[in-house]
Amino acid sequence: MEAIGIIPARYGSTRFEGKVLADLMGKPVIQHVYEMAKKAKTLDDLIIATDDERIYKCVEGFGGKAVLTSIDQPTGTDRLTEVVNPIDVKIIVNVQGDEPLVHYTMIDELVRTMLEDDSINMATAIKRVEDKDEIMDPNIVKAVIDKQGFALYFSRSPIPFERGAQSKNFYKHLGIYAYTKDFLFTFTNLPKSDLEGIECLEQLRALENGYKIKAVETRYNTIGIDTPEDLEKARELLLKREEAKK
Repeated sequence: MEAIGIIPARYGSTRFEGKVLADLMGKPVIQHVYEMAKKAKTLDDLIIATDDERIYKCVEGFGGKAVLTSIDQPTGTDRLTEVVNPIDVKIIVNVQGDEPLVHYTMIDELVRTMLEDDSINMATAIKRVEDKDEIMDPNIVKAVIDKQGFALYFSRSPIPFERGAQSKNFYKHLGIYAYTKDFLFTFTNLPKSDLEGIECLEQLRALENGYKIKAVETRYNTIGIDTPEDLEKARELLLKREEAKK
């Protein structure tokens, strides 16, 4: 297989326990994610990876494909490695289980970017910031990109800082990643880096160790469900998306 999608999903959350099972317009959040990702044309398979029986049974209930992983995996990325280890595949896409607005086109954009350039080991999605309030929001991760489209840095702080001139473009990072299988295992075997610990951003582990991350610009937006208020925002955005189709 050339590419598969893995959706790590856990029940525990400090701010919103069970968020992936929360009802959103008649469906659990995780079902929205799965059904949208399933539309991606570049994926040969799509699997939800969870360590929780409640999520596993929910996925079975709506006809999705899920596997139970070890409860000892520290991160969603580690859960990916457990699932893909026995699978013969070139590219793995990590789709966040708590982002019901993820669009399948974002997945296809990442996979095609990697298939077109064998030198790319890791890619992620970025979007131009349209709401200036997001620049100062530490929950919105900002990205600075070089001339070749690779990430220079990711931060919860407003970057670049506007001192000498105003930036024409601010980018925010969207939490979807693609890796080659080989690099996924290289990445998870790297020790947690200093910058990763400071910013609480796992992707900085790659940059701090000298690896490049291709940043693929998309026109689609996502929202992570971290609080009940986020669930309401997602509902409003989904309604707008449905209205736009009419």
